[in-house]
Amino acid sequence: MLIDAEHAFTQQSENALIERVKSGDQSAYATLYNLHVQRVYSLCLRLLADKEHAEDATQEVFVQLWHKMNSFDGRSQFTTWLHSVTSNIAISYLRKHKNWLQKVVSFEQSGMDEQSVADCQGLNGLDKLIVRLPERARMVFVLHAVEGYRHEEIATLLGMAVGSSKSQYHRARQLLKEWYENE
Repeated sequence: MLIDAEHAFTQQSENALIERVKSGDQSAYATLYNLHVQRVYSLCLRLLADKEHAEDATQEVFVQLWHKMNSFDGRSQFTTWLHSVTSNIAISYLRKHKNWLQKVVSFEQSGMDEQSVADCQGLNGLDKLIVRLPERARMVFVLHAVEGYRHEEIATLLGMAVGSSKSQYHRARQLLKEWYENE
């Protein structure tokens, strides 16, 4: 029987691994990377809706992780902290790599066209629809529905009003429902 590597690790094992990484153990870091890379990549892909950008952002997450590992204090679960780091880096990455015109126009455009979605191997069902959402609606939907952030947290992260976060979430749900029913 195959066991997912992430689930094979106990919390105690992961804490020991984290301490080894903090002391500079590169093999422990490689193990930590292997345990979490797919989850980090999936979140980046959902937020950025672009395979290449998601790969770049994932790499940036793990570079930052190596440099900032000592700031993880253990008050929360490592995966919670890692997802917060990943969300922040993906959002920053999006801000850095979008030109001004795309930012202005993207509200009315979908994140990806259908051919680009089809090119994203490994995506199925809801994920294929999520990456088609307009950028802000997609980010709010992923952060709220998938990652469990509150609208107040999302508003702070994305620099928008709480009401805008709620509105974008509602818009995303409506579009997903419409697309799902038409598939």
